Amino acid sequence: MGEAERGQAAPRQTVTYFCAREHRSVVAFSVEAQAPESWDCPKCGLPASMDADNPPPAPKIEPYKTHLAYVKERRSDEEAAEILTEALKLLRSRRKSGDLIF
Repeated sequence: MGEAERGQAAPRQTVTYFCAREHRSVVAFSVEAQAPESWDCPKCGLPASMDADNPPPAPKIEPYKTHLAYVKERRSDEEAAEILTEALKLLRSRRKSGDLIF
């Protein structure tokens, strides 16, 4: 299928983006569209900008936190001990009364 069957292609502009690992990405946009200031590098995934001399820095990656780590951020050791004591009392009272929890 040639251009005659599909119609004329829309006019395009090309924009070059640069990432911190010195990758160069050329992206085509419609001339009517405004090119975004940043673009994710297709080679490494880092953010890229149009400024070759000052590409954006790599984002800071926070390590994975477990549920326990988040709980420890919200509770002090004293609060945790108090909650554990209450939970154990409740569990022991249910065992004595014959109520089983499944």
